[in-house]
Amino acid sequence: MYTQIYILRFPKDTSDQPFIYRLVKEYDIEFNILKADILLQREGIMIIELKGSTKTNVKAGLDYLRGMGVQIERLAARIRRDDKNCFQCGACTGVCSSGALYIQRPEMAVVFDAEKCTGCSLCVPICPVRAMAVSLNGDWIFSEKYMV
Repeated sequence: MYTQIYILRFPKDTSDQPFIYRLVKEYDIEFNILKADILLQREGIMIIELKGSTKTNVKAGLDYLRGMGVQIERLAARIRRDDKNCFQCGACTGVCSSGALYIQRPEMAVVFDAEKCTGCSLCVPICPVRAMAVSLNGDWIFSEKYMV
C-alpha cells in the first residue's frame, strides 16, 4: 500500500463537488479525513490520508484533483527538524512508523528523511526539546497543541 497525507485546498466554486467519492470509485483509493473545513461557496481545506494499492493509483487521483482546480501539498512538506536543537535522543524514531526518522548506524545519529515522511506529526509532541515542528497556517507549532 502507498500511503501519504495531503493538504487539499478547494476553490469556493468547487465546494459542492463529490471529489472524495470519485477518488474511491474511479481511482480505487482509500481515504481517512483527518481534518476538514469546507462550506458551500467558500474556499475549503482538508487534511486527508490517501491509500492506494500502488503509487500510480494515488498519483492518478491527485492529477484528477489538480485538474479540478484543487491545490495539493504533502503534509510532510510542513514538517521540519531543527538540527541545532536536536540532541539525538531518538525518541522520535520510536513513533515514526514510516521510517522517516531513524537511527543511522554505526554513527548513532538520528536522520530525518523527508521523502519517507507521511506527515502524521507524531514526532512533534514526543520531542523533548521541540526540535520537530509542523506548520499549517504559516506558524510553526512545536508541541502537543498541534491537533490534526
